[in-house]
Amino acid sequence: MDARMKNPAVVIPEAMQPLLNVAKATRSGGVPEETLELVHLRASQINGCSFCVDGGVKSARKAGVADDKLFAVAAWREAPYFTDAERAALELAEYATRLADRSDPVPDEVWDAAAQHFDERQLASLVLTIGLTNLFNRLNATTRQPAGAGW
Repeated sequence: MDARMKNPAVVIPEAMQPLLNVAKATRSGGVPEETLELVHLRASQINGCSFCVDGGVKSARKAGVADDKLFAVAAWREAPYFTDAERAALELAEYATRLADRSDPVPDEVWDAAAQHFDERQLASLVLTIGLTNLFNRLNATTRQPAGAGW
């Protein structure tokens, strides 16, 4: 598969550094790196971004995410490998990624479940990670960036 064009943030390099700065900032919110990687991977799976799924698996492995979790993240509800906090983060990621699927995009019960495990700064980190992942997914899927391709 060939890309339609380079990633737009590469074509307009002034855009890439601010995006990378946001990505780096999300890591300072106190959420375990493994959880952020799982959230990134799940949103990327939902959006069908092969570039981000491929990169997300590699990045998650570097962060120490076990293969059991990586293999089961798409079926996290039925898999025994995830903590309650990871489950809450993954559910938030799914709802925040599928905003148009329901009239109440992120219901209170989903938010409240996440808030039981994460404080406000951590929730901000999760929401920023989900939003930034969705942005990168849209850039990459639209321009058909293939899995394994470098920028």
